[in-house]
Amino acid sequence: QVQLVESGGGLVQAGGSLRLSCAASGLPFSDYAMGWFRQAPGKEREFVAAISWRGGRRFYSDSVKGRFTISRDNAKNMVFLQMNSLKPEDTAVYYCAASIGLAPPPDVRDFSSWGQGTQVTVSS
Repeated sequence: QVQLVESGGGLVQAGGSLRLSCAASGLPFSDYAMGWFRQAPGKEREFVAAISWRGGRRFYSDSVKGRFTISRDNAKNMVFLQMNSLKPEDTAVYYCAASIGLAPPPDVRDFSSWGQGTQVTVSS
């Protein structure tokens, strides 16, 4: 079965950086677009970033554009989210997700497989 496992979350001060990783198994990874979403307490899950099958197209939410970078390594079945200049409002559980298609703007409903999430906490 499809398994997505996130790692790399933690506690960081505002202005700091974190790199999230997601290891995928049980799917033809290079055939899937991958995305990162986040959910803060009391809020709906929201789109953060997405990348196409070979990495040629990348999409970002306005709130993270210029600070976050999504990338993937198809040889290792992994996708990454480099997060710089972190802000307290970036605090959330971050989820990795896979989608057979990718149509902008990426939406939660387009992604069929999800990881368990990793907590990111940014202190002020």
